[in-house]
Amino acid sequence: MADPARDPARDPVRDREPADDGAPAPVEYRTAELAEAAGITVRTLRFYRERKLLPPPRREGRIAWYSEHHLARLRTISALLARGHTLGGIADLIDAFEKGRDSGRTAELLGLESTLVSPWSEETPVRLTPEDLAEQFSGEVTSENLAAALDLGYVAVDGDEVVHVSRRLLDASTALVREGIPLAAVLDAGRVVREHADAIADLFTTLVRTHLFADVDELSPADLRRLDEVMDRLRPLSKQVVDAELALAMDRRVRAELESWSRADTDPEAERESGRRETGEGLGETPRRPTTPSPR
Repeated sequence: MADPARDPARDPVRDREPADDGAPAPVEYRTAELAEAAGITVRTLRFYRERKLLPPPRREGRIAWYSEHHLARLRTISALLARGHTLGGIADLIDAFEKGRDSGRTAELLGLESTLVSPWSEETPVRLTPEDLAEQFSGEVTSENLAAALDLGYVAVDGDEVVHVSRRLLDASTALVREGIPLAAVLDAGRVVREHADAIADLFTTLVRTHLFADVDELSPADLRRLDEVMDRLRPLSKQVVDAELALAMDRRVRAELESWSRADTDPEAERESGRRETGEGLGETPRRPTTPSPR
C-alpha cells in the first residue's frame, strides 16, 4: 500500500513497496517521465496508447503509472520503426503476439521474450502534418520522393499525418536540401548509406557469433545474459569505430577532390602553348640568339 503522505502527482518516478518475498520493488513512471525515458514526446506516447500499442497503465485515482514493461515496449516500437516497419504493421505484430498467433516468430521479432530489448538506435520518431512536411522540404515533396521515402522506411503515413522514423535523419535531410541538394538525390544517397550500414552491422554481428558464440546452437538463459553484456559493451565500440573510419575516409576523399580540382585548373597544353609563345616557337619565326658586340 502506498504511503498516504506521498503525493503521487508530485512523484515523477517511484519505487513501490517491496514484495512480500523481499524482491526489489519495480520502478514506475508517470506519463511525462516515461516519455522522457523512452526518448519520445508525451503526444507520441498518448498516440501509441490510442493505437493500443501499449498495454493500459496502472491507475491510482487520476494518475497513470507505467512500468519497465511499458518502457521496453516503447523502445521496441522505436527499434521496429528504425528497421522500416510501419505503425500499422507493428500494431498487427503486437496483436498477434498477445493473441497467441505465430507467437514464437512474433515474440522473436518484437524482442518481448529477450533480454535484448534496448535498441542500439537513439532515434525519436517525428509526427508531421502534410503542411509541416511541405515546409520542411519546400517544393521537393513530390509523389516520387514520397514513394521513395516510404520504400526506404523513412516515413509512414498514419491517418492525416506522416511519421518520420528519426529526428536526426529528418534534420540531416532538411539541411542537405537547404544547401541545394535535391531531395531525390538525398534519398538515393540514403539508400546507398543504408546498404553500407547493413553490411557493417552484418560484419559486427558475424564477429560476435563466429568468435564468441561459435559453440552455441541454442541460447540458454545464461547465454542470453552473456550476449546482453557483450552487446552493451559493443554498442559504443562499434559506433566509435564507424565514426573514426568515416572521419578518416572523409579526410582522404576531400584531399583527393581538392587535388583533382587543382589539376583541372592547370591545363598542361595551355602551359606548353604559353612557353612556345614566349620563345617564338610555332609563330613562323626562329628565335634569335643574343649577340655579343664585337670589339672595335
